[in-house]
Amino acid sequence: MQKYVIISNDIRNKIVNGEYVANQQIPFEKDMCIHYNASKMTVKKALDILVAEGLVIKRRGSGTFVKDLNLEEIKRVTMANQFRGMTALYAGKKVHSKILNFSIVKVPEVAAKKLNISLGSFVYDIYRVRYLEDEPIVMEKIYMPIDLIPNIKDKNLKGSIYEYIENDLKLNIQSAHRTVAVRKATDFEAEELGLDKGDPVAVAEQVGYLDTGNAFEFSTAVHRYDKFAVELVLTRN
Repeated sequence: MQKYVIISNDIRNKIVNGEYVANQQIPFEKDMCIHYNASKMTVKKALDILVAEGLVIKRRGSGTFVKDLNLEEIKRVTMANQFRGMTALYAGKKVHSKILNFSIVKVPEVAAKKLNISLGSFVYDIYRVRYLEDEPIVMEKIYMPIDLIPNIKDKNLKGSIYEYIENDLKLNIQSAHRTVAVRKATDFEAEELGLDKGDPVAVAEQVGYLDTGNAFEFSTAVHRYDKFAVELVLTRN
């Protein structure tokens, strides 16, 4: 991932999480160069991304300030952040994966219905554990149509699949339908996630869609109960 993308992700996360609040001045570019060990041009590119997204405003002679977002803008940013994946959400931290399975199979019936593809179609069958700073956070079981998301490699699974989809394949992830439930961890899940037997887990089932309307992902993510939260923005029509 390019350094300016890492920097923009980190600042965006701080805005979404409330570390930088509305109308607050963020550090000067020269200070960010030191903090991120980056050139002035790299920091400028990172800030330009955030300006284009409508998150910050540059004021000549004063610096860069967090924009005072309305509810619709907060909703847009929060939703967009959900599709950046762990690598982007935890920019600047070590995120990596242990691959439990990576194969091409005929799509299971349940996944075929979720992805709206015919039985007999081939999909990637991905099973991995995601780590944050060497601590297991979530187990992911993912099905993706190989004709829609071609040429996935081990290196993509160890890093960010979403980054590969958007940066390499030039596809746009637009939306997802997600349901979340709570149950007890299986013995295998408890072992992989560093939990005690019988501990609860949050299970998020998701179907992701491209801007073409095609479903590109059917996934089930099993999260540690102490590392998972759901953020909602509710508005009244």
